[in-house]
Amino acid sequence: MLHCSRSQITKVYSGLKEAVVHLGNAFPSAAFTYVDVYCIKRYYVFKEPNKYGFELPFVACCGYGDIGYYNYSIKALTLIVEEQSLTASIMQQLPSNSISLFCFFCMLLSSSYAKPRISSPAFAANSCNFPAIFNFGDSNSDTGGISAALYPINWPYGQTYFHMPAGRFSDGRLIIDFIAESFGLPYLSAYLDSVGTNFSHGANFATGGSTIRVPDRILPTNEGFGFSPFYLDIQLSQFMLFKSRSQMIRQRGGIYASLMPQEEYFSQALYTFDIGQNDFTADLFADMPIEKIYASVPDVINSFAYNVKVASHEKCYATVYYTSLFDDHISPALKDSAGCVKPYNELAQYFNLKLKEAVVQLRKAFPSAAFTYVDVYSIKYSLFKEPEKYGFELPLVACCGYGGIDKYNFSLNAVCGASGLVNGTKIVVDSSCDRPSARVSWDGVHFTEAANKFIFDQISTGDFSDPPIPPNMACHREGQLKALGQNALVNIS
Repeated sequence: MLHCSRSQITKVYSGLKEAVVHLGNAFPSAAFTYVDVYCIKRYYVFKEPNKYGFELPFVACCGYGDIGYYNYSIKALTLIVEEQSLTASIMQQLPSNSISLFCFFCMLLSSSYAKPRISSPAFAANSCNFPAIFNFGDSNSDTGGISAALYPINWPYGQTYFHMPAGRFSDGRLIIDFIAESFGLPYLSAYLDSVGTNFSHGANFATGGSTIRVPDRILPTNEGFGFSPFYLDIQLSQFMLFKSRSQMIRQRGGIYASLMPQEEYFSQALYTFDIGQNDFTADLFADMPIEKIYASVPDVINSFAYNVKVASHEKCYATVYYTSLFDDHISPALKDSAGCVKPYNELAQYFNLKLKEAVVQLRKAFPSAAFTYVDVYSIKYSLFKEPEKYGFELPLVACCGYGGIDKYNFSLNAVCGASGLVNGTKIVVDSSCDRPSARVSWDGVHFTEAANKFIFDQISTGDFSDPPIPPNMACHREGQLKALGQNALVNIS
């Protein structure tokens, strides 16, 4: 007779069994049952495999390393392969059509901003009709991902437009929502949301707190701040899985088929990236020397560019920005006339420079794709530099927060939509300013719907793009080359 208690691991299960007993005592109206599956799954099958019709219990059926090594290797799991093989596998799944890549990148905290440019007549063609949008990013474009996966976004988020929390870090719509509206498409459902979602016109893989690189601290955590486990590599992997499974569902038919995008939509869709801020926020919160952060910029850029290459056979509308406006511990000497921190501005400016260089290289690597660099910083910074000119006020003061106007109405101890301890007293931040439509900052980190709408309207003109092209002309590759002063037939490899 086997006695499972002889195994050291059963000591762990013994403690679990005791916990179940305590739960039964604590909740007498509930019925708890402890099942010792270990003895069945692990001990009996491995001890006497032939008795139950099994063989080689320690050798993996699917793996690498032959029988003598259990046919198992950490370096060669079925889902972990060499980078070249992984790239080839991904690229084989991507459509080979010649399509355009529309990218816009923004950094909020530079110390100067570009002048508007005149839109080119080269794009006096028909508008692009994108049938779907696929978005990758962080909280600036999250439409319900992190709230479905980890924690809810509470009232008063969503109060202005949705009149209820809608999974967005704003009082209303985000830039990605206005992009969808402009193409006559429904708002994007979050990929991670399993309730009431519709992916027929795209999907949103963005989650609040996402980074480009693998984060050091992953949510949920008890160590202060943390970041989303769904960093950019994971989001692209989710997209590849979604692409294949959605078509399986469509082929199968049934009630869910109509909720999935048509196969041709993947090669005709607009792909948007809105990510990057949190990579530098993590370093700054960790008090990393600014010189070391500068040294990490190329790695962040390379990681981002790699993921853009994965989607380079698609159309991409990408935004990356970094902001840290509300640190009242920064010396006034380090702030510019708009109240933004100059060292961070310079970091952002350097990042933008390297990002633009990466776009140039992407153009050379993918001559059949059309890339557009959009200076969204100029738009966003203008809201902080000249808010009254555009109908806004108090740009550095959060509409929803705690601390008062003189403290930016922002405190990490009591953030918008949550409870917190302030001087030993528990408070709930569940109200906002009287006029969100006149404010730039919603919660001290994210923009109000009014600010998001202003930013989108400026992007839509094409005046801040290089080449000067609005989003609805992103599919015209030949016109982009003309605007860049290139010959569409020239070899740029």
